[in-house]
Amino acid sequence: MANNMDDQITSTFGALADPTRRAILSRLASGETSVTELAAPFEMSMPAVSRHLKVLERAGLISRGREAQWRPCKLNPKPLKEAAEWLEEYRQFWEQSFDRLEEYLKTMQAKEKRRNKKK
Repeated sequence: MANNMDDQITSTFGALADPTRRAILSRLASGETSVTELAAPFEMSMPAVSRHLKVLERAGLISRGREAQWRPCKLNPKPLKEAAEWLEEYRQFWEQSFDRLEEYLKTMQAKEKRRNKKK
């Protein structure tokens, strides 16, 4: 059974899978913005933008408010930080694997040079 961290990461990556949602998050990284302003650069209906915002909100990546007619959206960075930390573990793994591969290749090249000198 998955724990809450796994569930959050699954939600985060699911939300990030769509380029429109990633673009929305990029815009929100500059600060709180209204739904109308967020929707402006996209060639889609407001209901379609709203569906994207709901996915982001369910994943905990944004929060939406309501101030009279203004509907501000704000980035919540915590789930992104958690996903980055999760990915960091794998980055370290691959860097270490590549370092070991590099050492192995150097050893093999040195052996090959010694063989060629003997011939």
